[in-house]
Amino acid sequence: MTSKEISLGIVKAVAILIANGLALFFLFKISTVLIYCIIAIVISLLLNPLVNFLKRKLKFKNTLAVITAILIAFLVISGFILLFVPLLLAQGKNLSLLDVTTLEKNYHILLQNITLFLDSYNVNTKQLIQSSKLSSFTTFEFIPNFINSFFSTLGNFSMGFASVLFITFFILKESESFYLKFKNILPDNQKEKILHSVKEINHLLSRYFLGLLLQLTIIMILYLVVFLIFGVENAIIIALLCAIFNIVPYVGPLIASVVAGLLVMTSGIGAGADFVNETLPTAIYVLIGMSLVQVIDNNFSSPLIFSKSTNSHPLEIFLIILMAGILFGITGMIIAVPFYTSLKVIGKEFFPENKVIKALTKNL
Repeated sequence: MTSKEISLGIVKAVAILIANGLALFFLFKISTVLIYCIIAIVISLLLNPLVNFLKRKLKFKNTLAVITAILIAFLVISGFILLFVPLLLAQGKNLSLLDVTTLEKNYHILLQNITLFLDSYNVNTKQLIQSSKLSSFTTFEFIPNFINSFFSTLGNFSMGFASVLFITFFILKESESFYLKFKNILPDNQKEKILHSVKEINHLLSRYFLGLLLQLTIIMILYLVVFLIFGVENAIIIALLCAIFNIVPYVGPLIASVVAGLLVMTSGIGAGADFVNETLPTAIYVLIGMSLVQVIDNNFSSPLIFSKSTNSHPLEIFLIILMAGILFGITGMIIAVPFYTSLKVIGKEFFPENKVIKALTKNL
């Protein structure tokens, strides 16, 4: 091999690395759009049976069937949202009765007691707060920050909702056209394997989303039992809200606990209960009950449901979600199981003799 050939090889390798790096950077920059497309595809998979029913049984035209299906889904979602209106009105009324000065005083007393307790065990709370960047929580500075973050998230959600709705409409409307075009561009020697993979992925993802719905229903019922035991107002609505947060694995339950604690405390304030002796203990008991629900879900119901629906081992599911969360954050945790399941199907179809893939896909 001549020096010229070696130089050309090095230049070619560098060019390939740069091209791959630019491609990954481009995908990273448009990751939000990709997420919108993934969500739209999931919604399309869920609504496609309804669209087919409207076309076959009720003889709807394709466009009318798609619009009707999306409208029905929108009305169902709106109905769920309207369930929370009484809760928001009640909490708003409670907050209007809130004595901020007294609450802040109780809050500081609670922090002082915690500080004295930790100091008695030689724990430097000041250094701990500074190192963990929790100084804003020692005052009420976190409240305006939370409100600003909430409205910013609401704005992003509105834009995302409109984008997903638009993409979903055209995926459903042009699904047959997309399928034919997709089928025509496939190489003849791989066409059968690819189409079989797509069919199997659709089947497993449908089972996964049904399993997710079952998991959320179980969590909602268990939360409802906890809230009813401790006399929480609007127990059904709060249980539903907290169950929805569980869509995000591991992080969602923490958010649900914070939200439930805040709602319980504001309800107690609105009822005129003593904050230190009644409201705060009730909130603590509720959080303990929710923690027990999470123990049940994380160790029994969730692993069993997801392992059965995706034909994967519970430890396998846990590790995939954990790695996806470390690499891609909350979004990665949400899409980890569907994405991993799709990869397993593709691997089994195209690399059936690979020992690693064979071990991972033996139950598929």
